[in-house]
Amino acid sequence: MRRKINLNDNWYFTKEENQRVEIHLPHTWNAVDGIDGGNDYYRGTCLYEKEFTKPSFEEGERVYLEFEGVAMKATVILNEKEIGIHEGGYSTFRIDITDELKDTNRLKVFVNNEKNHIYPQSADFTFYGGIYRDVHLVVVPKNHFTLAYKGGLGIKVTPTVHLDTRCATVFVEAWVEGEAKEVLFETDNQKINVEVEAGYAKCEFVIEDAHLWDGINDPYLYSLNAKVDEDELCVNYGIRSFEITSDRGFILNGKEYPLRGVSRHQDRSEVGNALTKEMHEEDMAIIREVGANSIRLAHYQHAQYFYDLCDKYGIIAWAEIPYITMHMSEGRENTLSQMEELIIQNYNHPSIVVWGLSNEITAASIVNEELLENHRKLNDLAHKLDPTRKTVLASAFMLEIDSPILDIADANTYNLYFGWYLGDLVQNDEFFDEWHEKYPNKPIGFSEYGADTNPAYHSTKPERGDYTESYQCLYHEHMLDMIEKRNWLWCTYVWNMFDFAADGRDEGGKHGQNQKGLVTMDRQIKKDAFYLYKAHWSKEPFVYITERRYVNRNEK
Repeated sequence: MRRKINLNDNWYFTKEENQRVEIHLPHTWNAVDGIDGGNDYYRGTCLYEKEFTKPSFEEGERVYLEFEGVAMKATVILNEKEIGIHEGGYSTFRIDITDELKDTNRLKVFVNNEKNHIYPQSADFTFYGGIYRDVHLVVVPKNHFTLAYKGGLGIKVTPTVHLDTRCATVFVEAWVEGEAKEVLFETDNQKINVEVEAGYAKCEFVIEDAHLWDGINDPYLYSLNAKVDEDELCVNYGIRSFEITSDRGFILNGKEYPLRGVSRHQDRSEVGNALTKEMHEEDMAIIREVGANSIRLAHYQHAQYFYDLCDKYGIIAWAEIPYITMHMSEGRENTLSQMEELIIQNYNHPSIVVWGLSNEITAASIVNEELLENHRKLNDLAHKLDPTRKTVLASAFMLEIDSPILDIADANTYNLYFGWYLGDLVQNDEFFDEWHEKYPNKPIGFSEYGADTNPAYHSTKPERGDYTESYQCLYHEHMLDMIEKRNWLWCTYVWNMFDFAADGRDEGGKHGQNQKGLVTMDRQIKKDAFYLYKAHWSKEPFVYITERRYVNRNEK
């Protein structure tokens, strides 16, 4: 029988030559200096250490050490022997430690977030270091679903549906370690025994009159149970279809379903990126309150628990890798490995509809053959691993709309900040109208837009760049009007749902924060613009008095 043993407690942490301190996971060493401004937060190598007792297990069983997220490079040493290195700060990885276990075991993890070839290296957010997600021992029988490959579960579920009849086929694949002869699959009160050949098993279910996963309207989930000897897993999946079109926007289950949502970074005040489940749940509750039906999960793989919440509540998700801002010649293999882990670990989530190849990659890089080839390889890899979803590119506003990089992904989007960093608000309208007129058959979306605001700042004459709550509202009033007149925009995402750490910033009355959030980083203040979106998106009736924080005024 499979079982998990949590290892979050009783770790010791050492930063450089400082004294060892006892900590509990999740943990980051940049919770304070990553948000104090000055772009001087610590980027280097720190040591995490722990002793643990050998778990009880039967002969033939295997024990895996599981890390759900270590940023950015992890070198794992067990009983003074190096047993694994992982490069990528946002994905799960596991190591089979069965043959290395002693009665008492000493675990060391050297964690590094310094400048190197691992993405991200240049971007407008803090690159926290640490073991910031859970750590477990996973004990499995001799015959078990594969755990060691790219952090996946060893089970892949691919549903397809004919909308006219609601008849669905559910293609199931499993990869098995050991000497198992067959796998038992069960879903929708159907059972199928399948023979294992060379560690692989597959089958297909037919579900008549399938109950569709229909976004926030009805996020219905099916369960697949898979059993190989004594190892058993349960995987949720959803049956749905979608299209991305140039004229009708996003289509879910045959109906127009404009994706109107927000972006999210995985951090908050005082804890950095070391979020608890309760914090993930609070974020989801706030996003649901504003009425968003989609989330762009920027700019990296987020916690499995948050993808599960997206599935549960019908929030359509954009998932991406941290290939951002600056192309590195030595970083190609890292982009490919992070994409492979992203897709393998998240394939079964019905909420995810697109895989993001990169974000604003031309902001600090020229479009040359090397950059194009990296994107082609990512695009090909995504389609090879997952033919059912689309790829998408998020481009910076300065990229010309006839650039060859825009021909690689299945769909395109732009990050535009006219009316904030430069220019006038109406230039956003003009940009998209020009695209739609020039490329009427190419889908286009709005992947980022926003204006920074400090809720302590107010003005009776708000203007671009003043960081006032008043201007943020005027900005978003224009954007909402612009978006609602252009239903062919297949997706639109406010940047950002929450203020987030960007230690290179020191502006607008706050240190080390990007303040474009509709909610403050500590989740305590919902800015006026939050209620503007709630009024447009949510079905909940409410009354909100704006400018309630503008108390002391200079004018009569």
